[in-house]
Amino acid sequence: MTTLGILHPGSMGVAVAAQAKAGGAEVLWSPAGRSAATKARAANAGFTPASSLSELVQRSDVILSLCPPANAEEVAASVAAEAFSGIYVDANAVSPATMAMISAILRRTNAQLVDGSIVGSPPSTAKTTRFYLSGADAAVQAVAQLFEGTAVHAYVLAGDIGKASALKLSYSTFQKTSRVLAAVSYALAHDWGVEEDLLDIARGRTASYLAEIDYFPKVAARAWRWAPEMREAESALGETCLPTELVEAAAAVMERWEDVKDLPMGLSETLTRLHRVLD
Repeated sequence: MTTLGILHPGSMGVAVAAQAKAGGAEVLWSPAGRSAATKARAANAGFTPASSLSELVQRSDVILSLCPPANAEEVAASVAAEAFSGIYVDANAVSPATMAMISAILRRTNAQLVDGSIVGSPPSTAKTTRFYLSGADAAVQAVAQLFEGTAVHAYVLAGDIGKASALKLSYSTFQKTSRVLAAVSYALAHDWGVEEDLLDIARGRTASYLAEIDYFPKVAARAWRWAPEMREAESALGETCLPTELVEAAAAVMERWEDVKDLPMGLSETLTRLHRVLD
């Protein structure tokens, strides 16, 4: 039986670790310093309490870190301080650069790092979750096997540390920003009493903009017109005391395409022109 240690089990961490438990793993966690809500979640999931982080590290074959991104390096360092030499899965929403820092921290103890990213809601009997993994093949396969036949579907990415983190942030850049931008758009429509008309327009769409990659060159070719439109939107939002930062940013992005007015371009050239040219 594989022993999985789960660090700081929030709603996602508990749900993911519970799937590993359902697959046959023993799940350890450390109640020290955790909230009553966390303790209740872990107890309801049937996790085995460890007396301390030190005990959890010593007994675990695999450790899964799911914590706020700002704490990811600190958590990795606390595990490294206990001389952990098993498989450490960092499944936090951190950048590839941060993952490289975590790799350097864990290298001191010869731990095997797996870069993980979770996409989707907490897994349950009704919902499945994607768990993308990258890193050394043997360690990645060992983690994937923990979730075989469960609601956590493991996807192995070709390549080393950083791949899974890059995928996570590529997706969340769109997903989370678009959710916030939608709220700002709706707020402006609400202020002017046209929210139902806005919803009627939106309900006519069925596809995600993220999937419409062939449209990106058209956006670039029209950016010379769209950027000023975003500046007008910035003004309209400011007039009703709504946040303007997202549309300001959209205009700034479009202005990187300002020299390609109505020019036909391929996808690769379109994306290349988004990168800032450094002097």
